[in-house]
Amino acid sequence: MYTTLISAAQLQTLQNNGVALLVFDCTFDLMNPSAGHAQYVEQHITGALHADLDQHLATHDATKRVNGGRHPLPKRELFAAWLQSVGVNHDTQVVVYDRNGMNYCGRLWWMLKWCGHEAVAVLDGGLQAWMAAGGSLATGEEAARPTGNFALREPLVKLAETAHVAAHLDDDTQAIIDARGAPRYRGEVEPLDPVAGHIPGALNRPFNTNLNADGFFKSPTELRAEFATLLGNAKPENVVHHCGSGVSAVPNVLAMEVAGLGRTALYAGSWSEWCNTPGLPCEKS
Repeated sequence: MYTTLISAAQLQTLQNNGVALLVFDCTFDLMNPSAGHAQYVEQHITGALHADLDQHLATHDATKRVNGGRHPLPKRELFAAWLQSVGVNHDTQVVVYDRNGMNYCGRLWWMLKWCGHEAVAVLDGGLQAWMAAGGSLATGEEAARPTGNFALREPLVKLAETAHVAAHLDDDTQAIIDARGAPRYRGEVEPLDPVAGHIPGALNRPFNTNLNADGFFKSPTELRAEFATLLGNAKPENVVHHCGSGVSAVPNVLAMEVAGLGRTALYAGSWSEWCNTPGLPCEKS
């Protein structure tokens, strides 16, 4: 079972061994939402299905969502029904990837854990690594899979809510890590949300900091050292991750787990929910 990262070579071995496997291409473009699917149709890992951030991994229907922000999570029951519809079974090894520095595929990785499915891993290096390894590619749409038997189980990850984050701003039971780029964190620019700045006390670690120059996750030792420097005296188990809309924070969640620091919490509403909630403090620095 692969539960964090999987290499291109390991994925090829799974394909050749005929295990219960389902691969998802999560490529997305925030500024051009239709581009992700177009890129998938043009080229994807053979057998991979497309999982779209806007259509499958988020919902803007207030009756179907569990949080606010720009990319609200759908209710677990609704997401589980989609997983069944695309062929996920209780024993399926799921592999997720994108061609965006493993940013968007982390969302599906986290959501499967949230629904109780442990056997899901991110393809380290994304589609670029797969191509470099000579992995097979396909075009067009893949054939629909038979309906799966996936069923909800207890969440395997922690979801933080706005009220909880706000209630613990001034105590040592919470350490907030903001995954946005430094200029957005400092409040110098804000291209997407109505207010610039960050949650008071939040630490900044842009999500792409987790990758090395070749586009792979850094080693566990290196990641552990970097998080130790960032956190100082704060305890890893008290970390709550956020970003703009709860998507690009997930690489930090994954990196801490790869580093052996445990499975930390995600504030899925993130800055887009925080800055739109009346009365909450916003800080610039």
